[in-house]
Amino acid sequence: MRTVSVLRDERGMALAVAIFALVVVGALVAGAFFAGTQEQRVGENQRRVMTSFGIAEGGAQQRMLMWDPSTQNRVKQYPESTVAIADTVAPGGTGRYAGSWYRMGPNIFLIDITGQDNRTSAGQNTGGGGARQRVGMIARIAPIEFGIRASLTTQGGVSVGGNAEIDGTDQTPTGWASCDPPGPAQAGVRDNGGTVGTSGAGTVGGNPPVVNDPTINSSTFTTFGGATYAQLATRATIVNPGGNINTDPSFNADGSCNKNDINNWGDPHNPNSRCGNYFPIIHVTGSMMVNNTQGQGILLVDGDLTVNGSWDFYGIVIIQGDLKTAGGGSAEAHFWGGGMAKNADLSTQNLNGHATLNFSSCSILAALQAQ
Repeated sequence: MRTVSVLRDERGMALAVAIFALVVVGALVAGAFFAGTQEQRVGENQRRVMTSFGIAEGGAQQRMLMWDPSTQNRVKQYPESTVAIADTVAPGGTGRYAGSWYRMGPNIFLIDITGQDNRTSAGQNTGGGGARQRVGMIARIAPIEFGIRASLTTQGGVSVGGNAEIDGTDQTPTGWASCDPPGPAQAGVRDNGGTVGTSGAGTVGGNPPVVNDPTINSSTFTTFGGATYAQLATRATIVNPGGNINTDPSFNADGSCNKNDINNWGDPHNPNSRCGNYFPIIHVTGSMMVNNTQGQGILLVDGDLTVNGSWDFYGIVIIQGDLKTAGGGSAEAHFWGGGMAKNADLSTQNLNGHATLNFSSCSILAALQAQ
């Protein structure tokens, strides 16, 4: 029987195995490099996200620190008005931010900020994308609560004669374009039970014209929420000894508002002027008699306030003595906002001549928000 031998040629197997091993090892190495690169990019992107978030938060905080009550508090309510925040370098130079802010209510504001890191703001997105983060901050103004719920709040009696008028209807001052729509009508006079009488062409209007509030007492005119009359007096930007004075806006040589003039109480007649946003706290340390011309802000009078002739004041007036008006002819003496007269001796306050006391929530709010 013949035996046949079959020979197998296995030359080249080692090379094939080596090549296969190199391919496998190469794939493993490439996979490891790919996974490492992805991890690096994820970590880098996360860092940029956190950086951008910090920039947005820092931008919102910076805007709060830069808040200018005289202008920013007087914009119209959204959606009627939106104020853009220009592209700004972030604190520390780590990126940039921009956005908008909105007035959402009488004392509520929304600051909308988008922050981005330096790579994104420079347009260098190679090697991993840049990042943007957007944050919103709700800011609330907490003004002093004066409890003004009438055109005139007082103790004792009030006599309205001549052509004088006290009106609790909420009114917008002439030429003031930044006011919200008027609110509900308030009382014309709010007192603790004194007699309110009219004679001649004098009128008292409101809803109701007169409200008797037995809770009114001396502290109503000296304690306001979390502040007192004395504390407000220490914050006064103008201290005036009183007497016969005239008030009118004044300007420096460069056209800026001259806030060093103690008789410059703002420019409510021209709200777009350099003094139009100036709402000082004025403390008159005695009694005062005034004839011309205008003022705005928060007026604190330690004694009596007598208005002879034409004079306009916009904001809040707190008088520890009596309020008296007389004369004026055809020129009206206006109060726009809310007045409080302590009338400590409970005598009858006489409002005569051509004087009008108009309740104005816009004037009150402007005076409060400017502080």
